[in-house]
Amino acid sequence: MKTKNLVLTALFIALGIVLPIAFHVVPNGGVLFSPMHIPVLVCGLVTGPIEGLICGIVTPALSSALTGMPPAPRLPGMMVELAVYGLVGGLMMRLLKDNKNFGKIYLALIVTMLCGRIAGGLVNALILNAGNYTLKMWLTGYFLNGLPGIIAHLILVPLIVRALQKAKLSVN
Repeated sequence: MKTKNLVLTALFIALGIVLPIAFHVVPNGGVLFSPMHIPVLVCGLVTGPIEGLICGIVTPALSSALTGMPPAPRLPGMMVELAVYGLVGGLMMRLLKDNKNFGKIYLALIVTMLCGRIAGGLVNALILNAGNYTLKMWLTGYFLNGLPGIIAHLILVPLIVRALQKAKLSVN
């Protein structure tokens, strides 16, 4: 891991802990906007799959230990979801040619977000809530209730990624 990637990954982990604290000032702000997801998504897209994976695992675990967010019952599903975000985001950016194009960044982001939500849902369905987790619960929890966050991520993440690319801070 290059020094630049190490520093960026640490920065994204720190942001993943601090942003939710700020959003929890708004009632249900953390649940509605999923602010921890933003730095993990950006990390995977700009630093690569390994760094993104590390960021996706460490951020929710460290945040839970330090702040209690996410709460312990939600932690395993969120760790898997965010780990997949980091990993798939990094892989998608490596697979795409001309990944400085906004269309390609959006494609990578959408695929990444879908994969993470599927992985998080599978953890809930097969392990955490085995036999009690329905498709309706998954769609409601990961898409309907998360719609403000999805919209925010689709607006903010590509802009942040493109800004980091222009600043030559992206390795992907």
